[in-house]
Amino acid sequence: MTGCVAVIGGGSSGLACIKCCLDEGLEPVCFESSDDIGGLWRFKENPEPDRASIYHSVIINTSKEMMCFSDFPIPAQFPNYMHNSLIMDYFRMYADSFQLTKHIRFNTKVLQVKQRSDFSRSGQWEVETEDKDGKREKHIFDAVMICIGHHCHPNMPLHDFPGIDTFKGKYFHSRDYKTPEEWRDKKAVVIGIGNSGGDIAVELSRVTKQVYLSTRRGAWILNRVSSYGLPIDMLNDRVFVTIVRRMLPFGLVCSMAEKRINQRFDHSLYNLKPKHRLFSQHPTVNDELPNRILSGTVQVKPNIRRFQGSSVEFDDGSVVEDVDLVVFATGYRFSFPFLASHVVTASENKASLYKYVFPPELDRPTLAIIGLVQPLGAIMPISEMQARLATRVFKGCIKLPSVASMLKDIQCKQEAMARRYVTSQRHTIQVDYVSYMDEIAELVGVRPNISRLLLTDPRLGLKVMFGPCTPYQYRLRGPGKWAGAREAILTQWERVAQPMQTRPCDEPKCKRSFMWPLMLSAAGFALKQMYVTLHLR
Repeated sequence: MTGCVAVIGGGSSGLACIKCCLDEGLEPVCFESSDDIGGLWRFKENPEPDRASIYHSVIINTSKEMMCFSDFPIPAQFPNYMHNSLIMDYFRMYADSFQLTKHIRFNTKVLQVKQRSDFSRSGQWEVETEDKDGKREKHIFDAVMICIGHHCHPNMPLHDFPGIDTFKGKYFHSRDYKTPEEWRDKKAVVIGIGNSGGDIAVELSRVTKQVYLSTRRGAWILNRVSSYGLPIDMLNDRVFVTIVRRMLPFGLVCSMAEKRINQRFDHSLYNLKPKHRLFSQHPTVNDELPNRILSGTVQVKPNIRRFQGSSVEFDDGSVVEDVDLVVFATGYRFSFPFLASHVVTASENKASLYKYVFPPELDRPTLAIIGLVQPLGAIMPISEMQARLATRVFKGCIKLPSVASMLKDIQCKQEAMARRYVTSQRHTIQVDYVSYMDEIAELVGVRPNISRLLLTDPRLGLKVMFGPCTPYQYRLRGPGKWAGAREAILTQWERVAQPMQTRPCDEPKCKRSFMWPLMLSAAGFALKQMYVTLHLR
């Protein structure tokens, strides 16, 4: 196929799809309902209906080297964990560099996507759109890529909170939270201890009289800043993933990691320890929450039993009076309102998709869902890898397996997820970053061949094997190979260090001496994991 592809959504996944279509010689037309790119990461003071929305202070939980697109490193001077405004700056650089914006139709909403009458032969889709003036149009496309994300429709389970209709204060979903100033010297309750709930509780606690953080299960809290001050996701190398995580019993791996996490702060002492194991839930990333609990500005509470006027009663029988604000950090629901239900069924945050991308029972594989995953890692490179797979499938370069094989793969993934994760709407689209990227890369033909690298380019091979699994690894070979991938890998630690080199040290040192502690720290961490593995087998 060498025709037109509709890309629905101009966020990070949509931009990656446009770029991948252009790389494969396809013609993308992107429909973006707002007036700008960026999707989730574009801050707006007033949330728009059916669109993702963030609060003013949001800083991403994945470091720049792990979250960048694989052939476009984030500038070295950018901080390792970026504020949402810098993420937008990066997206604009990406869009400008590859001239993506000219393929986007802004202020255009997609109303319907349906198969044409001859779909079984042509694989074509009819897409109906509406512009800001209310003008409707119908377009014919050879393929469709849906990139609307899964943070658009807030989940507000008010039926689980008796008496909420009597509450005299203000309550809203975390999607509607923007800044803390108006809540100075007030009492606030935050429901939910995911990333948003933790962040909002911390931020409110700096100005409010008291914050109560309500959680049903508790949570394991990870911090961005790991050993020696390095970004935590830069220490998750292939040795750990392929040897420790796969070869050791699940419970033992959890115990090792939980012991390390509790060395920072004892989760039992802080009343946060959940019954489930560390790798059975999407972890919460928050560097400041333990400090706010230790200082008393945040109090951890169990689930809410009932509301009564301005008072809140918790399951332990404790009651807090004169509550002014309740923030429901209770997650999101995803759906595809413009698609017929028989094309993709989304129920209780579950969608049956091969490799989390393709509806398995279509006559022709010309529809792809991009970015509908909840990774233990960065979403941007995963969306890009999915887009690389989808465009190769659209062109006929990759053939999907039989329907029966795809359904079996879907079932196996669902069963594995059910065995590992706590039952929750949060845990229906979970993927592990390295494992999933390798799985998709294998299909595309771009998974790094480490054995060959160790023989032909030992320096690079060791970096790939023992270093962080940065996205550049998937541009070393195969379709979409990028000439700058090797250099990007060899210089990745320099880009980690550069934004922190903001004052000259008193002691004289070699120009690149700061590299050694970074390299030795990463190597030491990897060797420690290997040592533990070998002595436990």
